[in-house]
Order: sequence, then C-alpha cells, then structure tokens
Amino acid sequence: MRRVLPAVLASAALLTGCSTGAGAVDVSNGGQFRFVAATPAGEVIPEGDRESAPDFGGTLLGGGDWDSDELAGQVAVLNFWGSWCPPCRVETPQFQEVYTEVRDEDVAFVGLNVKETDEQFAQAFVDSEGIEFPSLYDPAGEVALAFRDYPANAIPSTIVLDREGRVAAVYTGEVAQDDLRAVLDRLLGEG
Repeated sequence: MRRVLPAVLASAALLTGCSTGAGAVDVSNGGQFRFVAATPAGEVIPEGDRESAPDFGGTLLGGGDWDSDELAGQVAVLNFWGSWCPPCRVETPQFQEVYTEVRDEDVAFVGLNVKETDEQFAQAFVDSEGIEFPSLYDPAGEVALAFRDYPANAIPSTIVLDREGRVAAVYTGEVAQDDLRAVLDRLLGEG
C-alpha cells in the first residue's frame, strides 16, 4: 500500500494539471514530470526589466529552415506545444483565431512542437485544425532549452516577445484568447 498510494497521488496530480490548464507539466528534466505554476493572466514584464530572447531556429513542420531573425521588428508569440498535450489541442486552434486577427499588425506567431514522437502526428494536427502560422519541429526540445531561463520547458508554454526581441510575457499552461489579445494590444501600443 505504501508504494501504491504515492503512485496514485502522482497520477491524480498529473491528470489534474494537464486537464485544467492551470499549470503545466515540465517534460524536459530527464523525462521526469514536475508541475510549474502558471503565470498570472495578462502580466507583462515592465520594459526596463525585459531581457533579450535567445536566438533560435530549426526545421519547420513540413520542411524548410526557419530562424528567429525573421521576427525582427515584430511582436512575436512563441507557443511550445505537442499534439499529445490536451491543453495544447484546445489552445493551438484558439491561437490561430488570434493570429488571423493580428497577423497584419506586425505580430508573428511561431509554434514550437516539442517532445513529439513522430512529425506526422504534429503535421496531421496542424493540417486538421487549419493552423496557418509556422511551427518548428523540435522533438529534442532544443529551443525550449535555449529558453531555459523562462519556463518554456513546461508544456504548454507561451513566450511573447516585444518588437525589440525581448521577453515581454511568459505563460505556463493554457493561455486564454482574451489574455493574449490584451498582452498583444499593450505591446503593439508601446513605443
């Protein structure tokens, strides 16, 4: 019984964290799961406290190379996701809706597909949901490691960059459309 109870409690915590979107699951620390508290909705890092995002790049789902230099001068939404992640399956189509509204306002969206066992699963999800913004295929989580100072190693995670390529907001867990819109409006109004 002593061995069963911790396993049951861990399973219950895992299911609770994944299904509510209130937290996120860190899957990059040696394959172990740990929960990371969610960032308060709509919180933007003050301009003076922002740090430059690391450079990153990779191969896009479906092929082709991509580099973070393509984000220069734009507000950018970086979303770390996996087709196996229930909150991601809800959030990604909602991000597409916001992307459709703001893509002509110098706002870029980039998906970062991590911990996916087969690229075909990720591509099938993107195709079935009509996701138009690019996604990097990053099964080893190399881009998440580049952002290790921010909790991008939790799935889902979203990092919003300002026009200067600095980290302006970080979210662990599912982000509501209204919260994302409010952050984007604020960042578009800067400067």
